[in-house]
Amino acid sequence: MSIVIVACQTICDEVDLAIAETGVSHPVLWVESGLHNFPDTLRTKLQEQINRISHVEKIILAYGYCGNSLLGLYSDHATLVIPRVDDCISLLLGSYQSRERLSQEMGTYFLTRGWLENENNIIKEYERCLDRYGQVQAERVMKVMMEHYRRLVLIDTGAYAVDGCLKKSCDFSQRMGLQHQVVTGSLRLLKKLFTGPWDEEFLVLKPGEVLSMEYFRRDMSKPGFNQTMFGFGR
Repeated sequence: MSIVIVACQTICDEVDLAIAETGVSHPVLWVESGLHNFPDTLRTKLQEQINRISHVEKIILAYGYCGNSLLGLYSDHATLVIPRVDDCISLLLGSYQSRERLSQEMGTYFLTRGWLENENNIIKEYERCLDRYGQVQAERVMKVMMEHYRRLVLIDTGAYAVDGCLKKSCDFSQRMGLQHQVVTGSLRLLKKLFTGPWDEEFLVLKPGEVLSMEYFRRDMSKPGFNQTMFGFGR
C-alpha cells in the first residue's frame, strides 16, 4: 500500500519520533509553519500539496481541524486520512478529551518547542511588544491579551528536551502572573494515524469526497469537543 504523510513543520519533532518508533517508511511532505492563524492560506497550501501527489493510495494529514483550515479539502485519486481532533495541541496530547480536561481546569495556553520556534505565539508577540513599547507598556498590553488565561502549559511530548524551553516559558509565565506547568504529552494518536487502524478516531475520505462542514458538525456535537477552534464559543 502506497502512503504519503503531509505534516506541519511545527510538529516535525513529534512526527519524526512517531515514525522512528513505529518503523513506518512513509515519505513525509512538510508544509511550512506559521499558517495556523490564517485558515484560508493554510487550506490553499494543503490543497496544493495534495494536488501534487500522484500514484499513491492514501494521503495521511498530520493536522487537526485547525480553525476550519481543512474544510473543503479533497483528493481526486487518493483516500485522505485525518485525525478527528480540533487542532494539533489535541493531537500531541493524545486526544481532544485530554486537551479539554486541562482547559476546563482553568484557561490554559499551550506550547511546545515547535510552537516556540516556528509559530506566531504569545511569547514572540511579547518580545515584539518589548522592542516596540518597552517593558512596562509591553507587559500591560500582554496582560490584556492574556486576561482569559490562568496557566501556561509546556507539553513534554518526549520528542525534545524541555529544558531548552523552560527558561523562556517560565520567565513569561512569571511576568504575566500565570501558573506554569509541564504536562506529559502523548504520541499515541499520531502513531495510530501512521499505522492504523483508522477507526472512529479518524476521518477517512474516499477519492473525490470533500471534507464538508457536516463532518465538523458531527464532531462538534460530541461532549467536550473544543468548539472554539471552529469559531464557536470562547
